[in-house]
Amino acid sequence: MIDSRFNFIPKRGMAEIISEPELAKLLKSGRTLNLKQGFDPSAPDIHLGHVVGLRKLRQFQELGHKVTLIVGDWTARIGDPSGQSATRPMLSPKEVETNAQTYLKQFFKVVDKTKTEVRWQSEWFDKFTLDEVIKLTSRFTIAQLLAREDFNKRYNSGNPISLAEMLYPLLQAYDSVVIQADVEFGGTDQKFNCLLGRELQQIMGQAPQQVFLVPLLVGTDGSQKMSKSLGNQIGIDEPPREIYGKAMSLPDSLLLDYFELVTDVPDEEIAEFREQLSAHSLNPMNLKKRLAWEIVQQFYGSQRADEAQEYFAKVFQRKEVPEEILGFVFDTKYIGDELYQINIAPTLVKEGLVKSNSELKRLIAQEAIELDGCKISSNNITAHQGSILKIGKRCFVKIAVSC
Repeated sequence: MIDSRFNFIPKRGMAEIISEPELAKLLKSGRTLNLKQGFDPSAPDIHLGHVVGLRKLRQFQELGHKVTLIVGDWTARIGDPSGQSATRPMLSPKEVETNAQTYLKQFFKVVDKTKTEVRWQSEWFDKFTLDEVIKLTSRFTIAQLLAREDFNKRYNSGNPISLAEMLYPLLQAYDSVVIQADVEFGGTDQKFNCLLGRELQQIMGQAPQQVFLVPLLVGTDGSQKMSKSLGNQIGIDEPPREIYGKAMSLPDSLLLDYFELVTDVPDEEIAEFREQLSAHSLNPMNLKKRLAWEIVQQFYGSQRADEAQEYFAKVFQRKEVPEEILGFVFDTKYIGDELYQINIAPTLVKEGLVKSNSELKRLIAQEAIELDGCKISSNNITAHQGSILKIGKRCFVKIAVSC
């Protein structure tokens, strides 16, 4: 008798399954499926956009299946152009290794490590010969590759596409052949690559992998997909207070999507939220607090989520100054009466509190920096030892003077 778990496809947070009847048949077979998840370690950090797919992997693991995580250490030297309008720079092996180790640490905050096998592409591609490359490329045509949306857009607009980049989807497809994947997981922007893997497996005499696609999570700006390069991400390794604060900045229109895609709140409760919002009987601010708490709790536990919630209420709702503020030494000039003249730019840039002098100027022009509760109009200020700078909405800095 087949375990009833194998008849279940967790569809919450799903965009498309190719093909659902075939996947259902695989699940009913009762065997442990090999779930493929690849990542390109061009950046080290995982954000909530990645978590949408990782949560699905974890759910399938709980049904008894195994994840094969492929570290794209070889293809990272090429750069996956998905969603990009320009050629990506290649990474050095050292950069790839550093990014991958950070990624793996964060990956297992979501996915069960005991039910995951980690494979590095270099295991097989370092041994690839020119003969094997030519055989692989002969399986597909340029027309097929230009059917990929981002390649097509770049080609028609006259933007360059390197031959190395066009190899990327072929190499990702070959990964599926090497590990004999049963199901590949990815975002909707990876559909072309995943389908290419399915096709190559059939060409090579294997059963075609099923493709499980998840939606792309919109970032904190409310308009574009979550991306570190766009600065609209919520990183899962960020401090609890930062995660909570960023979640509180989400537009009301995204709340239900976030509940569905990145929390364990039951479907029935989310349906109630939807009805209450439609009837205007629920304050979106209360719902946003619940969402922020759920996200922090997922990665740090309920105690840290409670602390982040209290911190937000104290600092951003009651407008109180937080008790614990990091102090930084600023170069100062004493001008008398316990006052100091300070150029805040060098220290803020050096410590990474602002990205650059130009960003500091922009924040000052937007009146986004306060000194002891008053907005500043220049990076040259007059302050006391222990004065508090507030940068943006969530960053506080205590001024320590240099002797």
